Amino acid sequence: MNKGSRIALAITGSIASLIAVALVAGGGLALWGDSLKDGDGYLRTDTEQFRADTRALATDNLDVDLGDADWVADSNDLGRIAISAESRDGKPLFVGIARTSDVERYLAGVPYTAVNDVDVTPFRADYERHSGNRHPVAPEHAGIWQASSQGTGKQSIDWEVDDGNYSVVVMNADGSLGVDADVSAGANIPFLDEFGWTALGSGAFALILGIGMIALAARRTRTAIA
Repeated sequence: MNKGSRIALAITGSIASLIAVALVAGGGLALWGDSLKDGDGYLRTDTEQFRADTRALATDNLDVDLGDADWVADSNDLGRIAISAESRDGKPLFVGIARTSDVERYLAGVPYTAVNDVDVTPFRADYERHSGNRHPVAPEHAGIWQASSQGTGKQSIDWEVDDGNYSVVVMNADGSLGVDADVSAGANIPFLDEFGWTALGSGAFALILGIGMIALAARRTRTAIA
């Protein structure tokens, strides 16, 4: 084996070892996340307060892009999203999820607050206020929701993830000004366990392969020197 081949072998082995470390780390993270699921199989956030002096709180779009893999949606492997919200002032509350384009049309000309970003630790939400003077039709009559719930007490929705751009909306059931609610979210990701073990197995194989290639290159180098 010439010098160039030994160097190429050592470099390839090093790259394989780096990929192996990433796979093992990703697999371990996936298995750790899977262990945090509740009894219903959801990973859930803490409940936090969201408030605005406008008529609605709406998230930025949740972009679910399946590309050419629409068959994945038919296999029910994309999981589900759960949102729970409860008014802090006792008003009947509405929570719903709809296509972002439908939400934008529904809230056109309505004063509402967009939730652009959320930091978990410590909790902090970035808001963007949209001005307007229109009173929207009651959300229950909007006819745009993929999933929705309204009433007093805690309101929850459970939505099967689908292809497209979606937004979550929380507002008073009558569309009145001033939204103040405790909100939590959860995700049921069914393939975490399978991904974790697959990544760990693949990472272990790649690590053995990488170390073997590095050792072989070093051995060939020592043989050539001798």
